[in-house]
Amino acid sequence: MRLTVVGCSGSYPGPDSPASCYLVEAEQEGRIWRILLDLGNGALGALQKFVDPLVIDAVLISHLHADHCMDLCGYYVMRKYHPAGAAPSIPVWGPTGTADRMATAYDLPLDPGMTAEFDFRAYPEEAFSVGPFTLQAVQVDHPVPAYALRVEADGRLLTYSGDTGPCVALDQAALGADLLLAEASFVEGSANPPSLHLTGKECGEAAARSGAGRLVLTHIPPWHDRAVCLDEARATYDGPIELAATGATFVV
Repeated sequence: MRLTVVGCSGSYPGPDSPASCYLVEAEQEGRIWRILLDLGNGALGALQKFVDPLVIDAVLISHLHADHCMDLCGYYVMRKYHPAGAAPSIPVWGPTGTADRMATAYDLPLDPGMTAEFDFRAYPEEAFSVGPFTLQAVQVDHPVPAYALRVEADGRLLTYSGDTGPCVALDQAALGADLLLAEASFVEGSANPPSLHLTGKECGEAAARSGAGRLVLTHIPPWHDRAVCLDEARATYDGPIELAATGATFVV
């Protein structure tokens, strides 16, 4: 399984990266399957550096804040109006209400909205599959319904935290992960509101509690020093730690 960071800037696009988007690829019977975890502001442009967006097999949206879903609007236009013809519908999993949220964002009537281009599906409680991927959404702690995502293929596990404060659900989602991709939006020492985001220290603690084999810090807002987040995580987790960056690839 291969993870490519398309966008990793927290809360809004930064000078070096769009907002959240991660391309995950795995092979099955000679065919490469490709899914996206989130498609935030600016990510569709960067995605085209790494893959033709029209070959994506599915999109998983962690939650409905703009920095995680808003480029579905541009993706809708690409799939609907491409000169080669309309692209086939692909599944888009997300929280309940994703279809209406995206229709409203693009000023479309709710019916049909974007439902001809995207097969919108609410996350089930049980695991589900796309090609070689076994996927499971775990609801975490954020002001809106938000999910961490477990992605398994070839006996390997990637966990993406989405946006969350520290919680037992995140530890459960990350349990046994070969790679934990965790958001580090806050820094220690500030008056951070609860139930919103993680600090680098809290990412390290979650990785240690869950036994994650590797930690990648992401979703760091441009106003923070990324090195500070990295140092915080190193103080609480003794495994390998890296900072996400647009174009970075990880073999899970």
